[in-house]
Amino acid sequence: MSRRFAAAIALSTLTLASGAALLATSGYLISRAAARPDILSLTVVIVGVRFFALARAVLRYLERLVSHDASFRYLSRVRVRFFTRLEPLVPDEVGGARIGDLLSRFVADVDALQHLLVRVIAPPVAALVVGLGAIAVAVALSPAAGLALAAALAVGAVVIPLAVVGFARAAARRRPAERAALAAGVIDLLDALPELVAYDAADDRLRRLARAERQVRQSALRQALAAGGGDGAVLALGGVAAAAVLAAAVPAVRSGSLGGVMLGLLALLTLAVFEGVRALPQAAEQYVATNTAATRLNALTAREPAVVDPARPRVLGGAPALRLEDVHVRYGPDEPWVLDGVDLTVAPGRSVALLGASGAGKTTLAHLLVRFRDPDLGRVTLAGHDLCEYTQDDVRRTVALAGQEAHLFATTIRENVRLARPEAGEDELVAALRRARIWKWVESLPDGLDTAVGDEGGLVSGGERRRIALARAFLSGAPLLVLDEPTAHLDDETAAALLDDLLDEAGGDGLLLITHSPLRLERFDTVLELVDGRLAQFSPGSSSTMRSGRRVGSSERT
Repeated sequence: MSRRFAAAIALSTLTLASGAALLATSGYLISRAAARPDILSLTVVIVGVRFFALARAVLRYLERLVSHDASFRYLSRVRVRFFTRLEPLVPDEVGGARIGDLLSRFVADVDALQHLLVRVIAPPVAALVVGLGAIAVAVALSPAAGLALAAALAVGAVVIPLAVVGFARAAARRRPAERAALAAGVIDLLDALPELVAYDAADDRLRRLARAERQVRQSALRQALAAGGGDGAVLALGGVAAAAVLAAAVPAVRSGSLGGVMLGLLALLTLAVFEGVRALPQAAEQYVATNTAATRLNALTAREPAVVDPARPRVLGGAPALRLEDVHVRYGPDEPWVLDGVDLTVAPGRSVALLGASGAGKTTLAHLLVRFRDPDLGRVTLAGHDLCEYTQDDVRRTVALAGQEAHLFATTIRENVRLARPEAGEDELVAALRRARIWKWVESLPDGLDTAVGDEGGLVSGGERRRIALARAFLSGAPLLVLDEPTAHLDDETAAALLDDLLDEAGGDGLLLITHSPLRLERFDTVLELVDGRLAQFSPGSSSTMRSGRRVGSSERT
C-alpha cells in the first residue's frame, strides 16, 4: 500500500511538472517564433512542447489510475478495520447509539478518508516540488524574478489555505455531526411514523428535521464559500504573480543579462505553477474534514471492548450446564443493581420460564448467558468453568439466543435461516421452520424459501420476523436455547401451539424462555420471576406487581 501511495504522489508531481514545462516551453516558443527565426532553430523546442504535452496526458491518466486504486484499496482496509473494531462493541457497548449516527460514521466518515491521498497529501507535495523547481529556474534566469515568484508562492501556498481553514474550520467540524443527526432523525422518523401520525406528532418531528437540514446546508454553504473564495484568491494571485515576475525581470532584459524571449517563459511558468497552488486551499479544507471524520471514528472504536477472548482458551467439553452464580450487574457505578445476586441454572433436558416487568433486567440476563457482556460481580459458568475461559464463538455455538429484536437481513427467508448453519440442507431448514410454526406460511408463498423479507424484515409481519429468527436458533443445533419473548406478536392459539412444540421437541436441550405471557407455564420445570434484581418463585397472583418475594435459596436455585 505504501508503494502505491508513493507511486501516486510521484505521478502527481510529474504530471504537474510536465504541465509547468509545457507552458514554459510554449511561452519560449511563442516568443522565439515572433522573431521569425530559421525553423530549424525551433526544432528542439517544438519537440519539447510535443513531448511535454503527451507526457502530461499520459502521466495524468496513470496518476488517476494509481491514486484511485490506492485510495480504494485503502478505503476497503479502513472499512474492514473499522468493522473489526466495531463488532466486539456490539450490542451492549454501542447499543445506545442511534442507528443513523452509526450508519453515518460507517459510510460518510469512512468515505471521507479516501480523500486523504488524492486531495490532502498529494497536492501539497506536488506543489512544493514543482514550486521549488520553478523558483530555481526563475532565479537562474533572473534573481529578482525568482524572489518575486517565491514570495507569491508563499502567499498562495500558506496564507490563503490558512485563511480558508480559519473560515471553514467550524463548519467542517460541525458538518459530520450535523449530517449524522439528520440521518438519525430521518431513520427515527421512518421507524416511528405510524405512532407519530396516530398521536399527531409527525409535523413536529418534520420541523425538527427541517432545522437539522438547514444546519447541514448552512455548513455546506460556508465550506463551499471558503473553497470558492480560496480558489478565486489563488487564481487572482497567479495573475498578480505573473505581472510581478515580469516587472522584476524587465530590468534584467534592459541591462542585457536576460534575453527578451525569456519573458514569455517566465510568465507562463508562473501561471503553470499556480495551477498546482490552486489545489492547496481545497487540500487544507479537506484535511479538516478528514481529521474530523477520523476523530469521530476513533471516538467510537478507540475504546477497548469489555468482552474479550482469553489468550489461551479452554476447550469446551462435558455436560454444558449453564449457571449464573451470585451475579450482580448495573449500568454505571452510581446506578442501582439491575441484577442483584442472581443464581440460575439452565441445564440440558430442563426448561425454565422467566417472567418480569419491562425493564426488570431479563434481556440483560440473556446477554450474560451468551457473553454479550460480563457480570460486574459473580460469574457465569458453562460446563463448570467461567465463560471468560472460552472463546465467544464457542459459547455462542453452545448457547443460542433468539433475542427480543428479531433482526432479519435484506435477503431471502432461506439465507436468513441458514445464517445459523450455512452448510444445512433443505430438509433441516424445513424442519427448523416447522418447529417455529411458520413452515405452512412459507410453503404458501409463491417463492417459498426464496421469498425476500426486505430491509430489516420490512416485508413480513412482526410475528413472522420472530418465527424466522426462532427457526434460525433451532437450526443452529445449540444444546442450550435462550428465547427472549418468542411469542410476541402472536395470537394466543399460535403462541400456545408454539410453546407446546418447543417443549415437546426440546429433547435433551436446555431451554430458558423469557416471556410476559402466562401461557403454558405449567409445563415448565421451573417458573421464576425477576423482581427488584432478584429471582423469586413465580406467584401468579402477584406477577409484575410483586415488590418482594421469596428469594430462591441455595436449595431451590435452578
